[in-house]
Amino acid sequence: MKLRKIHLTTLILFLSVFSYAQTYVVSSPDNRVVVKISNTDKLNYSVLFNNNQIITESQLGFEFKKELPLNGGFIVTDYQKREINELWNPVVRSKHAEIVNNYNESLLSFKENKLSRREMELTFRVFNDGVAFRMRLFRSEMNGNRQLIKESTSFNIPGNPKAWVVEYGKYSTSQESEFIERSLSYVSQHTIAGLPFLMNYNDRCWVAITEAKIDNYPAFYLGTNGKKNHLVTKLSPLLYEPENGVKARFSDDIYTPWRVIMIAETPGKLIESEIIQNLNEPCAIKDPSWIKPGISAWDHWWSGDVLMEMPVIKQYIDFSAQMGWSYMLVDWQWYGKYSSADADITKAAPQIDMPEIIRYAKSKNIKIIVWLYNSDVNRNSAYKKAFPIYQQWGIGGVKIDFMDRDDQDMVNWYHDIIKCAAEYHLLVDFHGAYKPDGIIRTYPNMITREGVMGNEYYKGSKKMSPEHNIKIAFTRMLAGQMDYTPGAFLNVTKEQFKNQSPTLVWNTRAAELSKFIIYESPLTVVCDHPDNILNQPGSEFLKIVPTTWDDIHVIGGYPGDFIAIAKKTGKDWFIGVMNNSKMKEVILKLDFIPPGTSNIEIWADGDNANDSPKELNIFSRKVTFGESLKVIMANNGGFVARIKGN
Repeated sequence: MKLRKIHLTTLILFLSVFSYAQTYVVSSPDNRVVVKISNTDKLNYSVLFNNNQIITESQLGFEFKKELPLNGGFIVTDYQKREINELWNPVVRSKHAEIVNNYNESLLSFKENKLSRREMELTFRVFNDGVAFRMRLFRSEMNGNRQLIKESTSFNIPGNPKAWVVEYGKYSTSQESEFIERSLSYVSQHTIAGLPFLMNYNDRCWVAITEAKIDNYPAFYLGTNGKKNHLVTKLSPLLYEPENGVKARFSDDIYTPWRVIMIAETPGKLIESEIIQNLNEPCAIKDPSWIKPGISAWDHWWSGDVLMEMPVIKQYIDFSAQMGWSYMLVDWQWYGKYSSADADITKAAPQIDMPEIIRYAKSKNIKIIVWLYNSDVNRNSAYKKAFPIYQQWGIGGVKIDFMDRDDQDMVNWYHDIIKCAAEYHLLVDFHGAYKPDGIIRTYPNMITREGVMGNEYYKGSKKMSPEHNIKIAFTRMLAGQMDYTPGAFLNVTKEQFKNQSPTLVWNTRAAELSKFIIYESPLTVVCDHPDNILNQPGSEFLKIVPTTWDDIHVIGGYPGDFIAIAKKTGKDWFIGVMNNSKMKEVILKLDFIPPGTSNIEIWADGDNANDSPKELNIFSRKVTFGESLKVIMANNGGFVARIKGN
């Protein structure tokens, strides 16, 4: 990874005397975002955007077992400020080939004005596109663990903005639910709302709350403290602990994750933001050149009555090779009965010849990814034995499933798995997973994860809708990579939809293609059966669409209505547009393409797509810089295009 610093100034102010009752102000480089930190009897902060308050005075602090609360009565022992403006190049280009990291930072050191004299540090970073802050807690004077039972961080929201709330109802879930548009006042003290938490204050102010760099600490959710629109953090409790029990144990210094407030004038600018990755550390892998993004075929129950046997696996390897993809995912039962005491993730089931699978895949220039059940991975630290064996076999990556937790212990388990996988050159795809936090910057082998209600839910449920598919691009995807598993080619109308095998989806073929551009996932896993895709209209698009991008431009949209995104790879721009359930016309302003005339290849909803959703209009034409391109989309429809660079 290359890091190029443009400008760096550091101003450090050491206070010669302890300070009481002070207010500290830190602004974004463009001065549009302003944070005020108030140290009075309580420690509070507030945030302004374009001179309007988006977070009014909100409390910071902690509560511990067998300790008094740590939330005020501080003296400031040190105050440091600095400005950072740098460029860095990600190993895996999710949205940009070059990322700007520009912020102003304030670091405050506190000591209690009490007999205990406990200390704490608070860091704020203010970007042009948001605010991030985290706290540092210190080890106890006594030997042994400190036990955290509550983080008092709050977000006091003025007014009653629209909010897109994903309510999980508990802390142990796969984070696979729908984001529902509500008034913020809907959220109560009983709510366990997941992140990112999107809000629309007005036509020129969008805010999303999430977190970054979760390490040795639980993830958090949102509810209220009983006061209207006063959001509070709800930390995921340790396993077997009650909701009001211990959330984290630590015997050494510990940092909270970054609490992130993403801010922009449009929801599209939130999608374009790189604030989450910027809050993580640079790549920790000495030579990451082995990390290769790409598309994978998937021999899964979703695509029909697929049997875990050699001819089926070879069929999917052939499929991936015919499409020009890089991977093939061998799913569950390849090592026999999973989630059992005698499960062995280093040995294939009797009907599976793993050396032959790998040899055959290699002959087709395909890498194999293998599915693993999390308890089989964890039992007796089986992964420490299995991962070096996988490297010897030539396995390309692992998909680990059904963790369904984000407490401190599970977060640390994720880190152990990711680091071990990196040591043995394995990509990681977590399913049944918590949201991303930007760790892909530090460990780019953590290439994608689920934590989303994706295409799997078309099988066996009626929860999916085009509105949901649009909303997750504006909500869940703000956190990062999203293994939605697109590529369903049995497209039907809503009226024709039913739960069956093979699986149907109620959006058009063009809408399904648009997911490959809109959704961020450097490893994109295709859900459907080879027979449903090969030589079908739209399959040629799946042979050319990339999974990594040099630039991104959100053309327009609104959660639940439509979304239009353009992404660039090399000299080519790809456009993906996805519609909700109502037919509409969208104008795409082509002010992001190179000057002059370019050739555009288009895959659009067919003239009869409202009744025949598989129908595509495929054609080419010329377009010019600044042209307004009219796109007509069917109900549940979409549009994709490639504009070829000159």
